[in-house]
Amino acid sequence: MTAIDPVANLSALIRCPSVTPAEGGALTALEAMLKPLGFVVDRVTATEDGTPDIENLYARLGTDGPHLMFAGHTDVVPVGDEAAWTHGPFSADIAGGEMYGRGAVDMKGGIACFVAAVARHIENNGPLKGSISFLITGDEEGPAINGTTKLLEWAAAKGERWDACLVGEPTNPDQLGDMIKIGRRGSLSGTITVHGVQGHAAYPHLADSPVRGILSLTQALMDPPFDGGTDTFQPSNLEVTTIDVANRAVNVIPSKASASFNIRFNDTWDADSLKAEIIARLDRAAAESPLRPGRPPVRYDLVWSERPSHVFITRNNALIASLSKAIEMVTDREPKLSTTGGTSDARFIKDFCPVVEFGLVGQTMHMVDERVAIDDLRTLTGIYEVFISRWFGHAAD
Repeated sequence: MTAIDPVANLSALIRCPSVTPAEGGALTALEAMLKPLGFVVDRVTATEDGTPDIENLYARLGTDGPHLMFAGHTDVVPVGDEAAWTHGPFSADIAGGEMYGRGAVDMKGGIACFVAAVARHIENNGPLKGSISFLITGDEEGPAINGTTKLLEWAAAKGERWDACLVGEPTNPDQLGDMIKIGRRGSLSGTITVHGVQGHAAYPHLADSPVRGILSLTQALMDPPFDGGTDTFQPSNLEVTTIDVANRAVNVIPSKASASFNIRFNDTWDADSLKAEIIARLDRAAAESPLRPGRPPVRYDLVWSERPSHVFITRNNALIASLSKAIEMVTDREPKLSTTGGTSDARFIKDFCPVVEFGLVGQTMHMVDERVAIDDLRTLTGIYEVFISRWFGHAAD
């Protein structure tokens, strides 16, 4: 049966230079794997003003329930300094038991393994007792505007409904079987601009330095801590990611200073309550920290980034237990159920069905010489194959 070998599948995908937003042939390669298995494949191009058009793929095998979705992305981050790679970033070379290439881990490898697992399941068990679909975007590593969200909406408008989803992101920190992601923290970003009065550094009484204000306001955002964590999430954490005064002259007090921040937050908060807390902190700091003694309170503007990511956790026992048991059966390891890390497209999928994440070891993702162990590809395929059997067995109960 075609597509049964995850190594061959991944080799074909890596050789496609699908750096966001380019399709690069990756979806065409995936379509060539899925159609011989009986999947009905749709290629969906999403557009929006001010953003690049993105090609996406939706494929379904079967017409009945229960319906399991596998979600992922074929787009990859840029290769960086290509001369620093020991093997070509799109060569799919194998050396020392590892396959090299951009996307090997994040996350063409997960896609290659799930395709192989479906092919093996069909070969060993005959037709599915339900349906499996692939929801694959080309915009996960980019702005995520014309990718998963629009593909989900397109499919749902056609009448597609899902009972569960597995996202194949690299979730394991050290070895396969370490970790399943059953939720994600929320993410909220914003930019503060403090307004001062430009002037000569030798005559500060004629000016107001916004640098003093931006330091006070950013400190108020970082201290005290927002919370101490919850039973299922680590403490919320805010990082100031940029501070900029756009000033190259050392003898000029600038007229404004800006700072950007990002906070990853737990289920103590939602986006609205967190925004209210941040504004309260900024207002207090602005009132208490004038730019110079005896001057008015700090004047600042706050602009929120669009579309915060909302915190979520999955509590679907059939999904989590089926995957956990499959991992234990294949690796003899009991995976940790975790909500750590950044965001993923699971934040969009959770609005349509229960979702968890499990894929390869993520140690080399986005790095020069991104690579995956051949043994891990075979092991992950085995885990996915057992998971498919167990999930359909539980879902049919």
